Amino acid sequence: METNMLSIISDEVQLEKILSKPSENLINMMSRIDGDIMILGIAGKMGITLGMLALKAIRKAGLNKKVIGVSRFSEKGIEQHLNNAGIETITCDLLDRDAVNSLPQVKNVIFMAGRKFGTNEDKELTWAVNVLTSANVASHFQSSKIIVFSTGCVYPLVPVSTGGCSEEEDPAPIGEYAQSCLGRERIFEYYSKFNKTSVCLIRLNYAVDLRYGVLHDIGKKVLEGKLVNITTGYFNAIWQGDANKQVLLALEHCSSPASILNVTGPEIISVRWVAHQFGKIMRKKVIFTGAEGNNAYLSNSAKASGFFGYPKISLEQMTHWQAHWLMSGGKSLNKATHFEVNNGNF
Repeated sequence: METNMLSIISDEVQLEKILSKPSENLINMMSRIDGDIMILGIAGKMGITLGMLALKAIRKAGLNKKVIGVSRFSEKGIEQHLNNAGIETITCDLLDRDAVNSLPQVKNVIFMAGRKFGTNEDKELTWAVNVLTSANVASHFQSSKIIVFSTGCVYPLVPVSTGGCSEEEDPAPIGEYAQSCLGRERIFEYYSKFNKTSVCLIRLNYAVDLRYGVLHDIGKKVLEGKLVNITTGYFNAIWQGDANKQVLLALEHCSSPASILNVTGPEIISVRWVAHQFGKIMRKKVIFTGAEGNNAYLSNSAKASGFFGYPKISLEQMTHWQAHWLMSGGKSLNKATHFEVNNGNF
């Protein structure tokens, strides 16, 4: 399917196909890196299409590398879906150190496991999932290259005029979720120095899959005639397919000490502006609530763009796809981003 402004994405099969379409630079990279790829926490929102993308790139390169997906697989059907796609799976609770130590050694590891929502009700579990699992994984895979998913929430809230935080910005996490994510980073940084493990920390801001994400949340409110909260007035976002490509390409940017990479779109997006865009497409009146704030979680992705080029899917294209997905009754994962939260309480 051509990604032009007239096109829409009609169903989940088509969506996953587009999200997992490999680029030439990713196919070429698969020929350069050595070894199989293991994705820890593959059953989450991004992991399924990331695994499919990796496997398609490997096959396009004519290679026999494996993609191995690890998760508790508590949600019915996901493991079979991955197996049908050609991804090998292993059931494992990453909080169980003995179980982690039983995992096969691979040369390339993508660590995606984490917990955000529900932190206020169960802070201990959030810290365990975000920090203890990190120690288990970093200890076991000390000879691997490890990509570690983190978040732009480890940065402070900054004004739009700053252009967003670069990787040189000192972390200043607000709330226990963001603090625990910095804890995750520090654990991997420690093991990277102590064991000379090559690590890259990915600070991600708002990957967009039409079934969830900040554009989904804003567009759904506009479609349903609900108030759009502009307390946090700005955000970054990137098409999930582009984010997954950058994450895999970052395997060539792992280092000891650990490197850091912001992965997000190049624009600072106005909530007000994008809500009005949805309003025009959907022919709906947009109603706002809250005092529009100038400070937000904003990341500068210039470094990643320098390595990998700009994302292929534009903000305009994402907005059109998202609007038509919602208008046609496309599936929702019902996992709100809470993009409007700026006090760290998730």
